Amino acid sequence: MTQYLLAVHHADAGPDLPAEEWRQSFADVEALNARLTDAGAFVFAGGLLPESATVVRQSGGDFVITDGPYTETKEHLGGFWIISAADLDAALEWAKLATVACRLPIEVSPFDERDADELLTELHDEQGAWRSAR
Repeated sequence: MTQYLLAVHHADAGPDLPAEEWRQSFADVEALNARLTDAGAFVFAGGLLPESATVVRQSGGDFVITDGPYTETKEHLGGFWIISAADLDAALEWAKLATVACRLPIEVSPFDERDADELLTELHDEQGAWRSAR
């Protein structure tokens, strides 16, 4: 089974929902988490606080620490699920349920499950092909 990231895209203000609809959304997300768990698909999930994001970069041997999300956009990563699914189609079915539950767009991305040796071999092959083409 492949693991997938289901990323919740959140506008700064979030969806414009009345308080009762927010409560229902949280209940729907809890119910989805239970379904994922019962199906053996749940790996991990969490909500994020964008106003507390901090970016750490290395620059010439020093570290630069800045406040805020990495990119300055009107949307941010508001939360996520990591799930296990047989294939992309199965992950997309879970994403459909997730977007209904949290009332926000969901981006689906598979994890790269290659090991370091596979990645290095592929990188080496790509560099060789690039050099041959020049």
